Amino acid sequence: MKYVVILILLVAVAAWYVRRRRSETATAEADEPALTSTSEFHAVSLRFPKNACAAAKALAGQRFLAAAAPRLPLPECDAPQCGCSFKHHEDRRSGEDRRNPFGPGAIMRATGRHKAERRGGPGRRATDRDESAL
Repeated sequence: MKYVVILILLVAVAAWYVRRRRSETATAEADEPALTSTSEFHAVSLRFPKNACAAAKALAGQRFLAAAAPRLPLPECDAPQCGCSFKHHEDRRSGEDRRNPFGPGAIMRATGRHKAERRGGPGRRATDRDESAL
């Protein structure tokens, strides 16, 4: 009878210990920022304080794919204590999206219209050249 009570106490202590370790692990994982994303284009941009170094200010507004982002502190950082961090974005692209789902081509395949033609000369296709040049 004495051994049964000791065995029950040992099992209860072991269960308490396992439960405590699991809750500590879950809390530690919840405190860490989520670095994974469902997007394959998960990106980060640099956040820095007002008194940041010149290297950090030079990267202002740039987005990097999360896997290709520079390590912090930046190698060129001359601040006594780096206050930089990353801001996470679902996509690397920002700004105006030129795709037009209702434009020419087909639904969801058109690239939209450009504000101005950027090519300097005619295209590579024969139909882009003058008929007299052929």
